[in-house]
This record gives sequence, structure tokens and C-alpha cells, in this order.
Amino acid sequence: MVERYALSPMKEIWNQERTLKRWLEVELAVMSAYEELGMIPAGISGSAEKNALIDLNLFKEYEEQTDHEVIAFVKMATSRMGKEARFFHYGLTSSDVIDTALSVALVESCNILLDQMKKLLKTLWDLSITYKYTLTIGRTHGIHAEPTTFGLKILNWYSEMKRNYERLLFAREQIAFGKISGAVGNYANVPPEVEELALRKLNLKPSPVSSQIVNRDHHAFFITVLALVASAIERIATEIRHLQKTEVLEAQEPFKSGQKGSSAMPHKKNPILCERLCGLSRIMRSFVYTALENNVLWHERDISHSSAERYIFPDATQTLHYMLVKTDYLLKGLVVYEENMLKNLNLTRGLIYSQRLMLELIKKGMSRNEAYDLVQNLSLRCWQTGESLKDLSLKNITVLSKEEIENIFDSQYYIKHVDEIYKRFKGE
Repeated sequence: MVERYALSPMKEIWNQERTLKRWLEVELAVMSAYEELGMIPAGISGSAEKNALIDLNLFKEYEEQTDHEVIAFVKMATSRMGKEARFFHYGLTSSDVIDTALSVALVESCNILLDQMKKLLKTLWDLSITYKYTLTIGRTHGIHAEPTTFGLKILNWYSEMKRNYERLLFAREQIAFGKISGAVGNYANVPPEVEELALRKLNLKPSPVSSQIVNRDHHAFFITVLALVASAIERIATEIRHLQKTEVLEAQEPFKSGQKGSSAMPHKKNPILCERLCGLSRIMRSFVYTALENNVLWHERDISHSSAERYIFPDATQTLHYMLVKTDYLLKGLVVYEENMLKNLNLTRGLIYSQRLMLELIKKGMSRNEAYDLVQNLSLRCWQTGESLKDLSLKNITVLSKEEIENIFDSQYYIKHVDEIYKRFKGE
């Protein structure tokens, strides 16, 4: 993981010592299960826990000798043990330990992500309430369309992030599977009741059918959900990048005291945080491809997935955690220029009211084609002459009264259902 984008407490989950401690936790849970079922002598698991050793230097020495990390781990962990060492890693294969411990790590990571998403959801909700009735221009294809509110724009982000929170909750359930089923998953040397009891101690569920590994569709689903969350963040960042453009300037990311925007141009305030979030989202999407590829392995397992997963799981969880933290900072410090929103709303001299004008003409008895053509011709003249659509309408439309035309160009008309939309999120 690039240290620049690694934040506590997520980064600590993936360090070598924490990984070895999780492996030990799995081994001890299995020993405790054996003991509770009367399959090994009483007191063995307690002695193992007391005498187990985690020593990174010793682990590295043994791994250099054996070129096998789990054997090195077992040698290190049992190096101070007595007779209890006989039952350490008893009946297990490496993946029983590695995959089960990985699931523990991913659940821990998921909990951190969920906590950070809660904070971001609150920030989005509060911001949407603040700007609930703040008029702004809605854009389609990058072109002015019709008025909306800045609050509704943010509420849309909130709604998507809420769906992603629910997806991540489900992904946590999908990743919370372990396996203590032996070399090819058939429980030949470790009975199912040991697995069930050991995994219960680890707050995991037994994989219904495992091979030598926990099936990688669980992991692919998890990574895909993380990429969806990142995509939602990119959507927010992309919008703010557009709104920060000089000729738009309706919103701007925070610019702290002492910050510099350009090494060459002192006046610059660039959307560097938003651009960084967009770039990291591309990285998050790249992990999905790898996770899907990892689902297809030879027979009961190979280890072509293993090397790839040493990158994607630490990097994906840490990157998304960083993105969530920084997005919360971005939105908490967002600078909003309401006066520029109003200025931009009126930039096209009333063209944004063309649909409402057309609909009122239809109400007066015109066919849709007639009304469309009339309003389009007036709109084209508006572009060409610089006159406002309202003035052209007053001069050229006789089936509507002056008062009716004036009402058509009232922007408050477009926010009459805002409260109804917000009621869909009642209690949040």
C-alpha cells in the first residue's frame, strides 16, 4: 500500500504482526474446539495460548529456511511450547488458517469502512438540509436544463451512498465465512463439529462447501461492493470539479490556510482533492477484475490467487477508507457560492423555462408539434439576438396573457415537490 494513502486504524490491520496474531487466533480457536469436544487433553489450549510466541525476526528466519510461511509460523508459534505443541495445527492445512484469518481481517476492515460511511452519510444529509431550497441549474449533457435545488443534488448523493452502505452490510455477511475442513475440504482429518465450534469463537460461519479454500466468489462480491462505493465518491468529486471551474464557480473544495495551488501561478485554487479521489476510484475498479479472475482456480485450489490478494485486499480496504475520510473532509469544508448559482440560473435569459412554456401552450389548445416548433423558434432567436425568452414570448404569443407568461418564468415552480422528495427519507 502507498503510505501516502494509508490511514489508521485501517493500515494497522494489514501489518505482518497483526496477520500472524490472527493466524494464532485461528489455531487457538481450533485447539479450544478440540478440547471442548474431548478430542485432546484438557488444558492444552490454555497452555498453548500462554506459551505461543509471535516474533517477527524469528518468523522471517524460519521462512527463509523453509520457503513456506505457514510452516515458519507454526515453528515460531510453538518454539516455546512443550507437549501442547503436538496439537497445534492438528489436522489442518495452510488455507484453514490463512483463509479463515483473512475473513476475520476483512470483517474488521468492513467494520471500519461502515463506521466511516456512517459519518459521511450524516455529513451528506446535513448538507442536503442546509441547501434544501437553494436554487441551482440542473444540467444534462453538460448543458443547462431546468432549475432544481442544490440540496436535491446532494440528497441524490446521499441516497446512493445509503444504498452502498446497505450493500456493504450485506458484503460483510458474505465475507464472514471461514473453513476448517482440511486439505481438500472433506473433513477427513478434522471433523465438521470442530469447524463449527472454532468458527463460532471467531464470529464466522462455516463455508457450506469448501475445497481447500473459501470460495473466491465471496471475495469478488466484497471487492465489487467496495468499487461501487468508490464510484459513488468519484461521482461526487466529478460534480464538484465541474462546479469549481472558473466560468461556473458554484462550489469549491476546501482550500486551507497556507495551501498552494500551483508552483507557477499563485492565483490557482485547483480541485486537487477531487481529482485525487477520481484517480483512486480508477484503482478501486481495477481490483474488481483481479478479484473475478481469482475465482477461477485449478481443481480444489491453486495459489495463483494468493499473490494477487496480498495486493488487492490491503490496498482496496485502505484506499477506500482513505477516500471516505477525505470525502467527508471535502464536504464538511465545501464552499458554496449561492449568488453564482443564481447568476448561472439566469445565464440563458430564460431558455430553461422552454418546456413549461410549451406545456402551457398545449393547455391552450395547440398541438404538441405546433407548441414545440413555436417555442424552439423563439429559443433560437433568443440565442441569436440576446433577447430574453420571456420578452420574445410577450411579443409573439397571443394565446397566453401577460400574467400567465410572467408565471411561467417563476423558478419557484420547480421546487414545489422538494418537501415530498425529502419525506421519503423521513426519520433519517
